[in-house]
Amino acid sequence: MKAVYFDRYGPPDVLDVRDIPNPDPQEGEVLLRTRAATIAKADCELRGFVFPRWLWLPVRAMFGVFRPRIHILGQEVAGDIEAVGAGVEGFEPGERVFAAIEGFGAHAEYVCLKADSAIAKIPEGVSYEEAAATTVFALNALHFIKKAALARGQSILVNGAGGSIGTVAVQLAKLEGATVAAVDSADKLDMLRAIGADRVVDYTSEEVAPAGAGYDVILDIAGTIPFSRAMAALQDNGRLVLANPMLAPMLAGLWSNITGGAKKTFFEFAAYRREDLETLGALLASKKLKAVIDCRFALSEAADAHRYIETGRKKGHAVFILDEAKPQRT
Repeated sequence: MKAVYFDRYGPPDVLDVRDIPNPDPQEGEVLLRTRAATIAKADCELRGFVFPRWLWLPVRAMFGVFRPRIHILGQEVAGDIEAVGAGVEGFEPGERVFAAIEGFGAHAEYVCLKADSAIAKIPEGVSYEEAAATTVFALNALHFIKKAALARGQSILVNGAGGSIGTVAVQLAKLEGATVAAVDSADKLDMLRAIGADRVVDYTSEEVAPAGAGYDVILDIAGTIPFSRAMAALQDNGRLVLANPMLAPMLAGLWSNITGGAKKTFFEFAAYRREDLETLGALLASKKLKAVIDCRFALSEAADAHRYIETGRKKGHAVFILDEAKPQRT
């Protein structure tokens, strides 16, 4: 099979499409023929090993000190079940499925997945690329919106609204009946209006979270709002949800929670559950949720995909399309 492979950390040019043996499904696994897989900022960060200093040592120990232990990136995938291993129930060859991979491996023509992991059947009327773009980061968006505990009529500021998590979070918040202010760069604001944002904020020219704004919830995906500023922009019993927490705001949030302040901070990461994936699939099928697809690439264009993502211009998702036809750019 063909796979986007890397065997050293570095710039996008370290990526190489190679022919490697097809994986065989082991007991409790399914073999998936990939039809679509997203390319995310997380893939670029691991390839280039771009992490905060406080995470450098543990992440390096996990993924490889001198060279990466994993060689195929990608966490979001959709495709067809090619084969099932012993003991697998509930899935059969030929079924369309989508999955959130807790490790990596989606950027290949085939990938093996545990049958009891976050893998679900794609509903009728949902495309492979829509399904692939509604897995890992959509599960995170769903988790963070649940943590926000929004009530109808409350207000939420979503900082970093134009990316993989943010585009889903904006829509889920609207489904909860919230008033949504969406923050990102100017070139993403029209898209954010189109998916339901009530107000858009260009962080390059406007103050993102002014003191006294009175938001019920701030969901900081970009991780760029100072903790004290976020607290000042919340109403008295507001909630700050940190989707990309740095050490300093985590510690400040813990201290604030412990000392009994009415404003609460949350930064618990999402678990990947099949039932949540099925919920998202049902929202896609009913057109209540839209997968925002910015651009499509072939596996052979992996380095170009990474370069584009690193510009910060990506709106929603970039997707690898794995079929004989060259994907059409949009």
